[in-house]
Amino acid sequence: HGLGKWGLNLLLITLCVTPLTWIVRAPWPLRFRRMLGLFAFSYVMLHFLVYAILDQGLAWNFIVEDIVERPYITVGIGALLLLLPLALTSTRRAMRRLGRRWAKIHQLIYPIAILGVWHYWWQVKQDWREPLVYASIVALLLGARLVRHNLRKVRSAVAGKPTTELAPGQTRNPI
Repeated sequence: HGLGKWGLNLLLITLCVTPLTWIVRAPWPLRFRRMLGLFAFSYVMLHFLVYAILDQGLAWNFIVEDIVERPYITVGIGALLLLLPLALTSTRRAMRRLGRRWAKIHQLIYPIAILGVWHYWWQVKQDWREPLVYASIVALLLGARLVRHNLRKVRSAVAGKPTTELAPGQTRNPI
């Protein structure tokens, strides 16, 4: 469980990078986002491997049975599978080759964060306070992005400018 919690922590820290750039009004935190995201993926993958190897002894029939019969494992596997294309496309080469599609792929981080919290919440038996904290953080981070996006649309409409204009230090990637 510790590896999964670290994976979730790193995922949330990765999601904090963009709002941090808004607060400090500088792009320097963006330099760490890819590394943090890859660390998050690594911990989530290790979490799965510990489950698959140590808990299930690589008995794929039992692993598949767990995925089908235990909803929290289904959700966790879903999050892991969605994380995979993000990790595989985290190189500069992939960014160049995919162009605008790269940003669309990396927007998967939002449902991944929700699925990660959901996975954690469902496996907790009694004390839901910690998963509630994680859910609140995800809601706050996603809500901040939504508010900022809508404010930019309103400001652009009032000013008669297209919404594609970027603020100084801001990148096209909304993650």
